[in-house]
Amino acid sequence: MRQLGRRVLALLLALSAGALVSLAGSRPALAESSGAIAQDARLAGDRERTRFIADLSKKVDVNVFALGNPYRVIVDAADVSFQMPKGIGNETRGLVTGFRYGLFAPGKSRIVLDLSGPFLIDRSFVLGARDNQPARLVVDLVPTDEKTFLATLKEQRTKAAQTATVERAQAVAASDVAKPVVVLDPGHGGIDPGAKSANGIQEKDVVLAFARRLRKKLEASGRYKVFMTRDDDTFLPLKERVKFAQTKSAGLFVSLHADYFPAEIDDARGATVFTLSEEASDEEARALATKENFSDAIAGVELPKDSDEVVTNILIDLAQRETNNRSVVMARSIVGELAAKGRLHTKQLRSAGFRVLKAPDVPSVLLELGFLSNEEDEKQLTSDTWRDRMAGAISAAVDNYFKQRMAWAPF
Repeated sequence: MRQLGRRVLALLLALSAGALVSLAGSRPALAESSGAIAQDARLAGDRERTRFIADLSKKVDVNVFALGNPYRVIVDAADVSFQMPKGIGNETRGLVTGFRYGLFAPGKSRIVLDLSGPFLIDRSFVLGARDNQPARLVVDLVPTDEKTFLATLKEQRTKAAQTATVERAQAVAASDVAKPVVVLDPGHGGIDPGAKSANGIQEKDVVLAFARRLRKKLEASGRYKVFMTRDDDTFLPLKERVKFAQTKSAGLFVSLHADYFPAEIDDARGATVFTLSEEASDEEARALATKENFSDAIAGVELPKDSDEVVTNILIDLAQRETNNRSVVMARSIVGELAAKGRLHTKQLRSAGFRVLKAPDVPSVLLELGFLSNEEDEKQLTSDTWRDRMAGAISAAVDNYFKQRMAWAPF
C-alpha cells in the first residue's frame, strides 16, 4: 500500500508540474493593455553564472527575491501581460531548470524560475528600450553553499518585514452579519492552473465556473451571505484563503477542486469529500493533500516551516477540535446529498493535512467535484446542466448543515 501511495504521489506531482509547463507554453490573444507586454524570454551562461532575460514592451518596476525548499527566484511586476512564444519555459541551462509565468493577483504578474541548488541573486535590473531593442529584464544568478543561501534568505525576510506597510483587513463585526456566511474557495488560479485533462480543460477554470453557479444557488435561497476567495483567474496563497474566511467571519468554508488520477493506476470517477486531519485517512488522501499543499510552491509562495503548522496553544487546539467536529457534520451532509443526487468516488469520509482547511474557528471541507482524468467526469464538469444539479445538491447540504448547527448555537 505504501509503495502504491508513493507511486500515486510521484505521478500527481509530475502531473502538476506538467500542467504548469503547459501554462508557460500558452500564448494569449493579442489585446490592448496599458501595461507592459512580455514578448520573449531566454537563458544564457552556465552554472558559474546564469542569466535570465525577458524582452518587454516597456520598462517596468520589478521586485526580485529568492525562496528555498524548493529553490526559486520570484520576479513580481505590476500589470504585465505575457505573449511569449509557444513552448517557452522548458529549457534547462546553468542553475535554472525551467520557468513559468502568469497572473498572480489583480494587477500583479509573476515569473518563477526553478533552480537546481542554493544560489545568490547577483544582480537584477530592467533596461529601457533603445536602439530598436526592447526593454529588458535581467536577473543574474550565481551558485553558493546552503549556509550562505539561508543567511541571505533570512536577511531578505527581515528587510521585507521592515518595509511591509499593507495592513490586514479587520474582521467583520458579528453585529454586521445578518445571515450565516459561506465562503466558497475555487482552488488554484492565475499562475497555478491545477490539474489538466487530456483535452486541455484546466482545474482552475472548472472550479471557478462551478463556484459561481453554487454562489448563485445559495444567494437565491435568501438564507446566506456568500463570498468567494477569487472570482477571476488570479492566484491566492493557501494561507490567504484561510485568512479570507476568517476575515469574513465565515460560518462555513468550502474549498472546490477537480482531481486527476493517472489512468494506469485507476479509472477513478465521482466526487470525494475531505476534512482536516494531521493523520491522513489513507494513502490516496495523503497524496492529494501533498499535491494541493504544493500549490503555493508552484506559484512562488514561500512554504511554511513545519513549526508553523503545529498548533501549540491549548485553547486554539480545543477550538480546532470543535471546528473539526462541525466540519465532519458538513462533510456527511454533502455525502448524503451526493449519494442521492450525484455520483461519489467513495462514500467514505477522507481526511488529511490540507493547509487550506486549517482555520481553527471555521468549519471547513474540501470537495473534489470529479476527475479530469475521466472522460465522463470531464463532460459533466463542463456541463451547465450538471453544474446546476450539483450546485443544488451542495446547496441542500449547506441547508442541512446549518439546520443542525441551530441546535448547537445561534448563528
